[in-house]
This record gives sequence, structure tokens and C-alpha cells, in this order.
Amino acid sequence: MTTPVAISAVLWDFGGVITSSPFEAFSRFEAERGLPNDFIRSVNTINANDNAWAKFERSDIDAAAFSDLFRAEALALGHDVHGHEVLALLEGELRPQMVAALRSLKRRYNIACLTNNVRSGAGAGMNRSPQRATQVAEVMALFTAVFESSKVGVRKPEPRFYEIACETLGIEPKQAVYLDDLGINLKPAKALGMRTIKVVGPDQALSDLEQILGHPIR
Repeated sequence: MTTPVAISAVLWDFGGVITSSPFEAFSRFEAERGLPNDFIRSVNTINANDNAWAKFERSDIDAAAFSDLFRAEALALGHDVHGHEVLALLEGELRPQMVAALRSLKRRYNIACLTNNVRSGAGAGMNRSPQRATQVAEVMALFTAVFESSKVGVRKPEPRFYEIACETLGIEPKQAVYLDDLGINLKPAKALGMRTIKVVGPDQALSDLEQILGHPIR
């Protein structure tokens, strides 16, 4: 039998993993505006590698251009939504269980954040209030490294994004576990050799992580 490779790094998505999902805010906005369910997500999935969202996450365009381009894409689907309205929905609430897990794991593993984000708000969490920015900065300081699509110039699910993280951390993909709430972002990580966890909720994710690591983290 092949001896399993020891895990030396735990890699985390941010929105929807360390924080509550922005999709929850999207749903509330859609209900308030009388939009179809998942309308914002549907705009973001059309031409997914080269639409307004993808370009903004790679910093190919600025916030003003994103707002106009997103609106054009939304209008093409029958509804008028400005991109700046979507950006205002991106902040999620920090999940205390996940932050506590980061503190526990930091003593034993490299931990890194791999986030698709945009140059909007303050810091990697794209925060709009100083208090919120301070809270997120304290969490970001727990990571060995933070990889932001808006700075790296590539984004998930592009394989190069994961490769850059591994190269920077000095690990092979098979030495890493990656947690994300989107299956499309987990597929390339798994293809590279990482163990992957789809995050449905904090308790489920941490239980799955404990099973892979072979020891409690709570």
C-alpha cells in the first residue's frame, strides 16, 4: 500500500468559508428588487472566464468599468443592475468557529488564504467600514500567506492560481488541503493533487478537515 503523503498546509477560501457567503446577500437583494432567484450568479456564470466579474478579479478593469460592464451584462439578461450595487453586497460576517480553527492550526501547519477578490473597499476582504476592515485584517494576519486574485493577476478556477500558492509556500499540491464553498474552484485543486473540502457550513467543514488531518482542531 502507498503511504499517504503528510499534510503540511491548509488552504482556505475567504468569502463563504471564513465568512458567511455573499450569495446570502445576493438573495436578499434579489428579493427586495423583485429579481429572479440567483440572477446575480447567473450574470457571473455567462462567459465566466472573461465577463465583468472575471476581469475585475484579475484587475483588468477598475470599479467604474466593472459597474458599467456588469450592468450591460445584466441588461442583456433582462434586468437593470449596476455593478456598484453588487459590490456593496460582498461583505459577509466572520465565522468564529473558522477563525478559532485558524488559530489552532497555525501552530502546526502553514495556513494560507486563496481568495478571488477585487480592488474595492479596504484590504483582502473588500471591507467598507473601518471597524470591519480592522476585524478582517486581524484574521488575515493569522495566515502564513494571502493570495488575492486582484494582486496575482489570475483567479480561481485557473490552475495557475493554486500553483502560485504552492510554489510560494514551498509545498507540493499533494501536501495541501483546500477548502472552498464552490465546487468549480475545488476541481482544479483536486486535479493538481490536493485534498479538497466543499464547505456547506462551519461544523461540517471542520469535521471533514479533522478527518483528513487525523486529529481534533476544536
